[in-house]
Amino acid sequence: MIRRLRPFLLLVTLPSTAVSQGATDGAQRLIAFEAHRALTNRWPFAALQWTAMGPKINGGRVEAIAVPPGNTGTIYVGMAAGSLWKTLNNGLTWKAVFTNQASHAIGDVAVAPSDGKIVWVGTGEAQPRHSGYAYAGTGVFKSGDGGISWQHMGLSDTHHIGKVLIDPRNPNHVYVAAIGHFWSHNAERGVFKTTDGGRHWTKSLFINDSTGVVDLAMDPSDSRLLYAWGWQVPGGRDGGLYKSTNGGHSWRHITAGLPRGMVGRAGLDVAPSSPNIVYAFLDNQGTGPTKERPTIGGEVYRSDDRGEHWRKINQDDLYTVFGEFGWKFCDVRVAPDNANEIFILGNRGMHSTDGGRTYQRIGEQLVRLHDTPGKALHLDHHEIWIDPLNTNRILLGNDGGLFESYDRAQSWLHLNNIPAVQFYFIAADTGAAPYRVYGGTQDNAAVYAPSDARVEDAQDDRWRYVYLDRWTGGDSYVTIPDPTDRRIVYYEHQNGDMLRMDLTGSSVMSGGPSTVDIKPKPVAGGPEYRFGWYTPFFISHFDARTLYVGGNRVLKSVDRGDHWTPISPDISDSATGLRGTVPVGTVTMMSESPFRAGVIYAGTEGGAIWRTGDDGETWNRLSAGLPKKWISRVIASQHRAATVYVALTGYRDDDARPYLYRSDDDGLTWSSIAANLPAASVNVVKEDPAHADVLYVGTDYGVYITVDRGRAWQSISGNLPTTAVHDLVIQPTERELLIATYGLGAWKLDLSPVTQLSDSVRAKSLHLFQPKDVRLDYFPWETVLGDRRGRAFATLHLFASTSGRIAVTVKTSAGLVVRTLSTEARAGVNTLAWDLLDEEKKEVGPGEYRLEVRSKSGSADGAVRLLPMR
Repeated sequence: MIRRLRPFLLLVTLPSTAVSQGATDGAQRLIAFEAHRALTNRWPFAALQWTAMGPKINGGRVEAIAVPPGNTGTIYVGMAAGSLWKTLNNGLTWKAVFTNQASHAIGDVAVAPSDGKIVWVGTGEAQPRHSGYAYAGTGVFKSGDGGISWQHMGLSDTHHIGKVLIDPRNPNHVYVAAIGHFWSHNAERGVFKTTDGGRHWTKSLFINDSTGVVDLAMDPSDSRLLYAWGWQVPGGRDGGLYKSTNGGHSWRHITAGLPRGMVGRAGLDVAPSSPNIVYAFLDNQGTGPTKERPTIGGEVYRSDDRGEHWRKINQDDLYTVFGEFGWKFCDVRVAPDNANEIFILGNRGMHSTDGGRTYQRIGEQLVRLHDTPGKALHLDHHEIWIDPLNTNRILLGNDGGLFESYDRAQSWLHLNNIPAVQFYFIAADTGAAPYRVYGGTQDNAAVYAPSDARVEDAQDDRWRYVYLDRWTGGDSYVTIPDPTDRRIVYYEHQNGDMLRMDLTGSSVMSGGPSTVDIKPKPVAGGPEYRFGWYTPFFISHFDARTLYVGGNRVLKSVDRGDHWTPISPDISDSATGLRGTVPVGTVTMMSESPFRAGVIYAGTEGGAIWRTGDDGETWNRLSAGLPKKWISRVIASQHRAATVYVALTGYRDDDARPYLYRSDDDGLTWSSIAANLPAASVNVVKEDPAHADVLYVGTDYGVYITVDRGRAWQSISGNLPTTAVHDLVIQPTERELLIATYGLGAWKLDLSPVTQLSDSVRAKSLHLFQPKDVRLDYFPWETVLGDRRGRAFATLHLFASTSGRIAVTVKTSAGLVVRTLSTEARAGVNTLAWDLLDEEKKEVGPGEYRLEVRSKSGSADGAVRLLPMR
């Protein structure tokens, strides 16, 4: 039996009704984060310990790079949705230094040129995009001790910050380029300035409530001379170049020689060796010459008179650098020692040595810290830094992580040891421990690993690729193993490109000899099926050869995807404007009832829920009472045949409120069960397979549990950093909760102390939960001391009614003391790991070991069994 959570104060405004809400402002989001933090720190789950699983091999989207002046060993890397990381040894090891703040999305990071300990972070991804997630931030943060501690410095409603500039002569003078809300209008956008280190801000440049500033550049010889690029988000005519000669007190709109009309974002840079030369790499959204080239695309402009007059400089056609995806790219950097040498970034990185007229692709010779089958440099470049003390040294950030060159961008070392991959989806098989974990990622393919993979295993990354594309990446979403054949995995790319992979085949390349293309094809002469950027599909509970997939129609295959039959009419929503690039209001999530074959629910981008009870013969729309928001999850109950759960997200309205509903009558009526969830999008809801009243949700802040079907929620985020949880699954045989985070990889939590916390346990002063059996397994490598390092360890979960030191004595069955461990426990559930070494640091053998647990307030006894190596 599971103990119902004891009542506690509701810390936030309770949620959404069915009425659609508007954008959530920054102040509300900060309040919601504090509510999340308070719930996470509450008894009894505050000390829960999640295990970071990785992977590291993939990398992850890098949006910002900063290096303190004169220090070649320290690097700060801002991951798009994976927080801020710091190295002191040029990338050999990394530490996350922004883990428990009100945002996990980094737009820019800047280090004061006059004081390397002063670090500023502008939050919110600087590449807000139409086709996927781009997380908003909560303003700017400042550290005065090199990232050890942080203080929020305001601008909370800017959402997306493109640039932070610090005056090299006075670190209290700071400029911020704010893009603003992406999906809604707001006033907190433009250029902001502080002259007192962030205590007060002045709105230096404001264009209008739909036009922000994406980039800033400062003249290195005169810090009062500034350039700003206005960007009407996500598209318009009100942006362009602005110049200030008085430190931002006033600005002039510069147009001479620049394109008029529809111009998107741009990157700016001033030549350090010749500050009169300024470059702009811009996205010209003017009408293109053909249907295949709907816009003009990328162009490089140059000024030789400090930005007063401009001319288009590129003679080479740059359309292929990013095509019509200019809202994602446009960085430009000038070599510190050569005003005629520039780098521009798009899908590929390009290099010019003749003042921007002609271009060559940067070199792609590659070596990795963690080797992978991928041989090419990853695509989609977002940041480049050139060492002013050694201009042959270049750092490059892209969707595949961080790369370092010492030969002016000809060859690269991939520093793929930061566990910051963006997961969309996670799955687990039901094999013996260690079972396998699978996941689909943003532009870093699909991966799998044994369930005992850990980030802490510094010498190895046990994750492997299900597949790779030719650019060593690829967007991948649903990734599921065949339950009857461990060799076979199903996965997908964008827009319904589904494949079936044989993991034992000769190649990991997508579309290669080990894959079968199973994307549904229309009947001869019929219209094409339309699929979303993320296409839901699943294997039927009742037949492992049967698949269902959702696009504008629901389709079914009875032969593992080789042939498909539509079983629904067109149930998609209408899509207008930028929503058409997602693309077209299609099905986002589906679920099959485990009680009866043919009972299927489907949810759409526009918030519609559809149900069939006869395998597609008839469909009913069941959306009455639900808000018109993107369906982020629909789950048919595995415990009650008439129950279904729906989560919705307002991220495409800049709406962070939690939308979570339950129906107990097959979707005819709905009740909100968001209760006391803090205001953050709910991305996933799942039932506990063993306990009918227990639900878990993943939100943009972390993980929550209810034991009463949604009347009250408790955070079980524990030591989990601030992160968006996009998917979760409970592995039933090991009772482990696995989560897919969008920015910090996969994490794992042992659920045994969470679901076994009964009234009888709470009545004790000290309790030891029964530890799981441990298989003695070891790495196949040796340390420099010659001893093998064990991968296996025993996890001991303790409940303490009061805080204090707890000692654990490990004894053999004959009573001989093997090891004494201790921990400073908090009131509630605590975790202690035994590394399976004795007091002399020697490995213990298999057998049963007694555990004696003692504290000032009580005692408990138990045992753990160590199984021999296979």
